[in-house]
Amino acid sequence: MGGLFWRSALRGLLGGPRAPGWSLLVRPSSGGPSWTRERTLVAVKPDGVQRRLVGDVIQRFERRGFTLVGMKMLQAPESVLAEHYQDLQRKPFYPALIRYMSSGPMVAMVWEGYNVVRASRAMIGHTDSAEAAPGTIRGDFSVHISRNVIHASDSVEGAQREIQLWFQSSELVSWADAAPHSSTHPA
Repeated sequence: MGGLFWRSALRGLLGGPRAPGWSLLVRPSSGGPSWTRERTLVAVKPDGVQRRLVGDVIQRFERRGFTLVGMKMLQAPESVLAEHYQDLQRKPFYPALIRYMSSGPMVAMVWEGYNVVRASRAMIGHTDSAEAAPGTIRGDFSVHISRNVIHASDSVEGAQREIQLWFQSSELVSWADAAPHSSTHPA
């Protein structure tokens, strides 16, 4: 089994057959975690920007070894928010959510790395601040479920949709050195 792993990894590194984009799967049939390089949308919401938490959020993602490939500060247009939160349109809190998200500037970012979607969800913690574990972004900084500091995509498909909604491809960079940092690559 070890030989198959290394042959597969070597073929990928030498330019052998692989899926297009930032996808490199190693040990696909081992049952273990894949080493998939992904992108995700992370947004510091207006309460996080107002409380000057943007630097803390960036620092946590950088220390985790993820790569920042896009970032902008903006006043979110209601049309973009409506599309972003389309699955919540029938919820009673939807109008208040849109008012809140358009009440001040937010910082939208695209982070890249191995399993970044799942890892970022773990890093931000539960939506409800009362349920968010200490050490998570929401556990450390959130004050209420309606002021929970941060958004992160909940799936790879959702991340792709959200990134296209918030960023044009020209606003994202591709690093020439796409090698993983030691903290994100399993030994």
